[in-house]
Amino acid sequence: MILFFTGLFLFVSELWKQYTLTFVLGQGHYNWWYFPFQLCSIPMYLCLAVPFLSEEGKHTVKVFLMDYTLLSGIFTFFDTSGLLYPLPPLTIHSYLWHLVLILLGLLAGLTADFSFTWKHWRHATCIFALGCGIAEILNLSLHTFTQINMFYINPYYPVTQAVFRDIAHLFGRPVSLIFYVLSIVLGSALFHLAFLSIQKRNLRIYKSNLLC
Repeated sequence: MILFFTGLFLFVSELWKQYTLTFVLGQGHYNWWYFPFQLCSIPMYLCLAVPFLSEEGKHTVKVFLMDYTLLSGIFTFFDTSGLLYPLPPLTIHSYLWHLVLILLGLLAGLTADFSFTWKHWRHATCIFALGCGIAEILNLSLHTFTQINMFYINPYYPVTQAVFRDIAHLFGRPVSLIFYVLSIVLGSALFHLAFLSIQKRNLRIYKSNLLC
């Protein structure tokens, strides 16, 4: 229920953001650049779906939150330029959104009562891959008449992330985008490994307390 109501809060706040961007800043014209389908938007949809999923599906969502969502939430603050908007309330909303993502990831990783198996990580990675596929379809379908860069993997736009823009300069955008996606997968695996280590430590402590 915590995940569902957090998802509901994010959804309502996203509606407000879209309304403000369209009718306050955009004078009634929708800006597809802000369409809510970035990596940091996916947790909203997953949290809303949690009550309708099987136990296995819920486990996969929690692993996605603790691996991919926590990763994206943390690394967003390494470059906060994308969080800034002309209206201060929108900037505040953007900062709060990513702080909520970090809290969701920590909550999922530190309080889950199931084994963090690599099977669940593979399922979470499938969600990420599906999101990348949908994002790229949107990018390639809509780029001819609007600005759009879902998941920041649109090959028609310059790569702006640190390190990856250097790779793009040396080897081209396609190679840079591949490295970008693979680095997210690798980062999520490292996060998963860290939580797996925490889980094993807690299990040892629990067994030790039982013996005492």
